[in-house]
Amino acid sequence: MRRVNDGTASGSKAAVLCIAASLAACAAPDLPPPSPPPPVVAPLPPPPRAEPRLDEIFRQARILRPARPLECVEYVRDVTGVAIRGNAWTWWDAAAGRYARGMAPHPGAVLVFRKQLKSVGHVAVVKRVVTDRLIVVDHADWLKDGRIYADSPVMDVSERGDWSAVRVWYTPGRSWGRRVYRTYGFIYVNQRIATQ
Repeated sequence: MRRVNDGTASGSKAAVLCIAASLAACAAPDLPPPSPPPPVVAPLPPPPRAEPRLDEIFRQARILRPARPLECVEYVRDVTGVAIRGNAWTWWDAAAGRYARGMAPHPGAVLVFRKQLKSVGHVAVVKRVVTDRLIVVDHADWLKDGRIYADSPVMDVSERGDWSAVRVWYTPGRSWGRRVYRTYGFIYVNQRIATQ
């Protein structure tokens, strides 16, 4: 008997090829791989706070009238909490063994003036250091008027740059004072020396 080809074998091959072609059409096209996520960039820090220009520093100096007249020593005690009493010129020796002392300005330090002529010395609190030869202080009774002199520039005019001689800004006249004042140095109120 003669065998008749019913197309089953070749029909099977054709069906498989059709199905394979259909499946291939459903597959995702060849796409490039996804790009990596952008790198995480930390935000930039804020720009450093610019120091005021020198002319601005001089303009900031002002005179305040307290509720009652103040002397320099009581003002500095109130502002810093330093535990020293007596005339301003005695503070340098009184601080020995109790507080650290030195010739470099630091914010919060007390600048101690020597007594001159008829004065009993003077004390002022360093508010900020502008340059190695210029600081800004707050102090009281500078012109023997009981007022507070805020943001007053003080300039080191010593030959060695050690703050042993200074000129103080004359706020009413908006200029440097004429006199040179001798100083002992700075009492570092935040650096108490431990005693036994």
